[in-house]
Amino acid sequence: MNGKICFVVQRYGLEVNGGAELLCRQYAERLSTFYDLEVLTTKAVDYKSWRNEYKADCEILNGIVVRRFDTAKERSSIFTKIHEDFLAGKMKSEAEQEWLEAQGPYCPSLIQYLRKHQEEYKVIIFFTYLYYTTVAGINSIYQKSIVIPFAHDEPPIKMHIFDSVFKNPNGIVYSTQEEQNFIQNKYHNGDIPWTFGGSGVDLPESLDGGRFRSKHGLSDYIVYVGRIEEAKGSTELFKYFHEYKKRNAGNLKLVLMGKPLVPVPVTSDIISLGFVSDEDKFDGIAGARALVLPSKFESLSIVVLEAMAVGTPVIVNGACGVLKGHCLKSNGAFYYTNYFDFEGEVAFLLNSKNNETVSQMIANAKSYVNENYQWNAIVSRLRNLIEEVASKKGDEL
Repeated sequence: MNGKICFVVQRYGLEVNGGAELLCRQYAERLSTFYDLEVLTTKAVDYKSWRNEYKADCEILNGIVVRRFDTAKERSSIFTKIHEDFLAGKMKSEAEQEWLEAQGPYCPSLIQYLRKHQEEYKVIIFFTYLYYTTVAGINSIYQKSIVIPFAHDEPPIKMHIFDSVFKNPNGIVYSTQEEQNFIQNKYHNGDIPWTFGGSGVDLPESLDGGRFRSKHGLSDYIVYVGRIEEAKGSTELFKYFHEYKKRNAGNLKLVLMGKPLVPVPVTSDIISLGFVSDEDKFDGIAGARALVLPSKFESLSIVVLEAMAVGTPVIVNGACGVLKGHCLKSNGAFYYTNYFDFEGEVAFLLNSKNNETVSQMIANAKSYVNENYQWNAIVSRLRNLIEEVASKKGDEL
C-alpha cells in the first residue's frame, strides 16, 4: 500500500453507535483491510453538547489509528436562538458561518492538523455534510476529497455555506438514489465522480424475539429504535399511538429503544427502555409486530434495513422520500401520510386474515436488502471511487 487515506468525522468510537458515525466506523474497519487508514475526529461523545469526553489525543481502535481533537466550545443556547431565527427566515446569509460554528463541533485544531498534514494522505473522506469538520475541511483541501454527505431535503441544506461541500470535492458517495437525485438537481454537479454507498446489514448469529418478549413481559408490540426527539418524529408517534389506543381495543404496546431527548408519555402502553444492548435491539425488532420510523428526515435508515432483513414488517413516514423509496422499491413495507394511514396499516398487520400478504411483503423486503445492501458490493464501489480520485492526482494506492 502506497500512502494513507483519511476519514474525517464529527464523532467516532464504540460509544457512538448510531447513524452516520456508526457507518463511518463500519466503512473504516472494512477499508482498513485494503488501505493504511486513519481517522480524524473530535473528543466529543454527545452531539447535543460536543463536550470533550475522550481523554486520549490518539488511540488504536479495532486496529485503526484515531486522532482526536478538542472542540473549542460546547454548544450553547446561542445556537438555539440562531437556529430559531434561521427557521423563521430572520437569519441573514452572512450569519451562516456563525450558525455552523455554534451548531458544532467547532474544532479548528482538527482543521489545522489536516492542513499541516494533508500531503500525507492520498485521499481524504469527509462524513456528513452538515458539520463544521466537513465544511471547513473541504474548503481547505478539496482537491483530493470525497464527501459522504448523508443529505436530504431539510432546512439547513438551503444555506449557501454548504454549496462548496457539493461542488468542490473530487468524489461523492450517495446513500440512496433519492439522495443522488436531490443533490444533483439542486447543485447541478453530475460531473463529479460518484458512487452509491449505503450500508451492509449485519445480523447477529442468534435472534430470539420470544426471549425479548419474555424478558420484558410483552406480547403484541410495535417498536421504535433511535433517538427519541422531535426531529425524529417521536412526538407525532406518541400522538398517533395514543389515538390508536383510544380507537382500537387490544393490548398492543409501543416499545422505545433509544435515548429520550423529549418527555416520554407516562402510560402503561408505552415502554421506554433507553439505550439497549445489540442483543436486546435485534431481539426486540425480531419480536415486534412492526418497526415504526416516524422521521421525515432520513438519508438511509440502517434500522429499517435491519428490520427488513430480520423479517419484521416496517411502517415509515411517507413524507421522507428515502423511506418511501425503500417501501416502493421493495414492495415490502408500508408508508403513511396521515394518522388514518398509520391506523389502517397497524390494524392490517395485526389481522390474521392478512398473514399471507404480510408474509409475501416480508419476503420481498428480505430480497430487497439482499440485492442492494451487502458489504462486499459496497466496499468494492467505495474502493473504485477512492482509486479514481487518487489516480487523478497521479497517485496510486
